[in-house]
Amino acid sequence: MRWMPAALFGALLLSANTGSKTPLPAPQQLASQTEWPAYGGGPDSIRYSSLTQINRSNVGQLQVAWTYDCEEGPGGTQMQPLVAGGVLYAVTPQHKLVALDAATGKQLWRFDSGIIGRGANRGVSYWTEGGERRVFTAVTHFVYALDPATGKPIPSFGVNGKIDLRQGLGRDPAKQSLILTTPGVIFKDLLIVGGRVSEGLPATPGDIRAYDVRTGQRRWSFHTIPHPGEFGYKTWPKLAWKVSGSANNWAGMTVDAAQGLVFVPTGSAASDFYGADRVGDGLFANCLIALDANTGKRVWHFQAVKHDIWDRDFPSQPALVRVKRGKSWVDAVAQTTKTGHVYVFERKNGKPLFPIASRKYPPSDVPGEVASKTQPLPTKPEPFARQLLTEDMLTNRTPEAHRFALEKFKTFHGGGPFVPFRVGQETIIFPGFDGGAEWGGPAFDPETGLLYVNANEMAWTSSLAKNDTVKSARQLYLQNCANCHGDTMAGSPPQLPKLVNMGPKWDEAAIFKITRQGAGRMPGYPNLSDSEIKAVAKYILSGESKPIESDEPAAVTLDYRFTGYRKFLDPEGYPAIAPPWGTLNAINLHTGEIAWKIPFGEYPELAAKGLKDTGSESYGGPVVTAGGLIFIAATNYDRKLRAFDKSTGKLLWETTLPFSANATPAIYSVGGRQFIVVCAEGSKGRPNDPKGSKYIAFALPHP
Repeated sequence: MRWMPAALFGALLLSANTGSKTPLPAPQQLASQTEWPAYGGGPDSIRYSSLTQINRSNVGQLQVAWTYDCEEGPGGTQMQPLVAGGVLYAVTPQHKLVALDAATGKQLWRFDSGIIGRGANRGVSYWTEGGERRVFTAVTHFVYALDPATGKPIPSFGVNGKIDLRQGLGRDPAKQSLILTTPGVIFKDLLIVGGRVSEGLPATPGDIRAYDVRTGQRRWSFHTIPHPGEFGYKTWPKLAWKVSGSANNWAGMTVDAAQGLVFVPTGSAASDFYGADRVGDGLFANCLIALDANTGKRVWHFQAVKHDIWDRDFPSQPALVRVKRGKSWVDAVAQTTKTGHVYVFERKNGKPLFPIASRKYPPSDVPGEVASKTQPLPTKPEPFARQLLTEDMLTNRTPEAHRFALEKFKTFHGGGPFVPFRVGQETIIFPGFDGGAEWGGPAFDPETGLLYVNANEMAWTSSLAKNDTVKSARQLYLQNCANCHGDTMAGSPPQLPKLVNMGPKWDEAAIFKITRQGAGRMPGYPNLSDSEIKAVAKYILSGESKPIESDEPAAVTLDYRFTGYRKFLDPEGYPAIAPPWGTLNAINLHTGEIAWKIPFGEYPELAAKGLKDTGSESYGGPVVTAGGLIFIAATNYDRKLRAFDKSTGKLLWETTLPFSANATPAIYSVGGRQFIVVCAEGSKGRPNDPKGSKYIAFALPHP
């Protein structure tokens, strides 16, 4: 499907069954919802609000109701606030938790753990039973249980109000890198968590764990890298459970309380792009796993990518939906993907609601690598992102940009899905490393059966290279840092910062601290010795690289390494492919058809020159309401919060925020007034874009 202006694009696709309402599949899902009690809106993670005060007829009257300034500068929190009992809970860029009056934005209390957190922190968890209440927040590898009334840690939880997620993994806790970027889910009296870990070796295992909400005691664990005797053990080398890592849940989970199931999407195994040390399919990496929420026992699973060597993590919470099949309604779970596909399964048994085809893909020509011969893809719903990059899809923004793109394209390998990387030649990843879909997750409308998902339409490239054999600062950099920052330290801004000309604020001490602790998408490196980190810091700042003598045991070193993430951009920094560079999609889960699709996002300077509706990268997801609206911010460059007609994709309202808001909004009502609130920071904007840290709430004017 080729790009066209948004209004025409949406109109031409309306024939695919959009706005006609179907009988309500689950009236209980449409019960009055005045709060936003969990990440994703509720335990079903459908990002749906039954509120109707703000609707198609009056959304144009929205105005700022209140603003809360965190006064910490940007930090990539990506926070979706939680609202319960008239209180809004939000995380600051340094991972302090604040409680605000949800009607006015006035601060009620602020919890400071004493640890400065950095990078993504997408939400908190809330538990209540009888008269007891607790809010759980994460700072680095710690999870704190706080009294919602005071913000004070509850001493009876764990040790002085907190638990350390590095404990209980069967490995030295001091050498584990694990951060809870997406909040855990609540089931009865359990807090169930995953975590973000390093994706290069050595890496922490991605165990899923449940903790008692009152005591912090661990009640069960599920090993995503199976131990001897466990299901899936034979899909790995025999000792993988001791030495391999990742296969973790960083994107969040979803709970079906009625059926007692927790649905867990997982990411790739370490290392991401070369798997000679982990030959085999590698369960439970790249899986959607249904676990018994009471015990942690596997009920069913589906593996979307076998032996992943492309970093094709499941990037978001699954959504619990109801889908019409004939005359019956089916309780289903829908999972969006980086590849631009949606998988839909029956919740109780994992039976696909649309056929899944096993498709053949080429082998790897890299020594030691054994790529899977086949991968499973759904035949429906149809992909919501383009799947094959061809010469006729290159940019025509200017003749010069087209010539550049064409010359580069002819040097690349691949262009379609699941093409293995080569040594010394760039391979195209399309959709790119960041999707397709990303962590913002989809929204689902139970009135119509439409699933809404924003997609990135970017091409990226990379390659493999032979690892150095001499232990030096450069070798340590290439093994541990080049994955993201590249062999030449050029990175891929704004997602992956460059390390050249870092400026006066970065000295060896600052680089040492951030390497040890981690920040943003970067994990900490507790496995490196102090002398090794100091050597890497000196190499980054000066290029000095000498052989390193160390008593520390050698880290795991593979024969080949990933050379870094590279966007396929033209000389002026715009995508080297034709628009759309980002889309917003409505998918009918009853039929599997795309109901409508529009370009989503703009580059303001291009729009000013007449090149509008190009779409752009976006991080953060949509929310949908019974008032007929989709609210979404997410776009990297235009700093907009927008409202669309959920039936047609027509833009009904937009406002420019002080900073780009790479986060999913929350919707709630207090005192009879409906609010939409979003976290704006600007972290993923370009270097010269405005940056800050504010929560901004919108509402209709007071009567």
